[in-house]
Amino acid sequence: MEIVLLGTGASLPTQHRSTTATALLRGGEILLFDCGEGTQMQFQRAKLKPGKLSRIFISHFHGDHFYGLVGLLTSLQLAGREKALNIYGPQGLRKYLNFMEDFSHFTLGYEIVIHEIKVNSEEEVWDLGEYLVRVKPLMHRVFVLGFRIVEKSKPGKFDVKKAEKLGIADGPLRGLLQKGESVVLPNRQRINPSQVLGPNRPGKNIAFCVDTEPCKNAFELAKDAELLIHEGTFDESQTEWAKTTGHSTVVQAATVAQEAGVKKLVLTHISARYRESDELLLLNQAQKIFPNTIIGRDLMRIQV
Repeated sequence: MEIVLLGTGASLPTQHRSTTATALLRGGEILLFDCGEGTQMQFQRAKLKPGKLSRIFISHFHGDHFYGLVGLLTSLQLAGREKALNIYGPQGLRKYLNFMEDFSHFTLGYEIVIHEIKVNSEEEVWDLGEYLVRVKPLMHRVFVLGFRIVEKSKPGKFDVKKAEKLGIADGPLRGLLQKGESVVLPNRQRINPSQVLGPNRPGKNIAFCVDTEPCKNAFELAKDAELLIHEGTFDESQTEWAKTTGHSTVVQAATVAQEAGVKKLVLTHISARYRESDELLLLNQAQKIFPNTIIGRDLMRIQV
């Protein structure tokens, strides 16, 4: 998997930071988390292929997280998109898109499949084949969602020597065993995957927690994740203001990462009050708590 930070700013776009949008590249598809204004331009700058976009996840209805959605959808239409697009978000998403379609008189030539999460929902889990998306509400001034991508475990490493001893020739039968399926040899001997495969390989986990105060659900989504993308809107001196506005400081984000046992923390949703020269201050404060922290920047790519 690979993360591409398309927008890492909070509330206002600046010369250095676009508003919030994060792309996850996995297995030939792109998942988009939030869609701040101008996200379709960030796709171009990052050299991402919009045709691979399969799912969009909207955390909440503050403008810096979804004002780019209609622009992106109509850009896809102009590019000739035909395949369906799944969009996930809080209750009200369908109403908003229907209103914009009627008001702006645009028609999409591809299907939009909308998945709404009710405001009283405690948790949702979507099984999307090779991975799950787990969703929990976080703490903000409005209903807001956090996300966790959970890859399913994969079959263990194929042992060629064991296969040769069992008389399994190189070819389709080995391929089926590698997929976790049992096979029958020409001599009618049945071979189970466990006879030629090592232990299952656990999948990776990535958590997205933006626009939230520190809370139990953020910790649960982040638990033991390879990568946590968490808002760090303010520095430590703004702790009270962060609480007033429903946000986290970089120190609070680092504390979540430390207590949840994540491997790496990426700070995003940086307030426009901080210039590039202030980033070292933010980073130093976070790294005192959780050393493996980086400050996200627009178009940064992170391998997971």
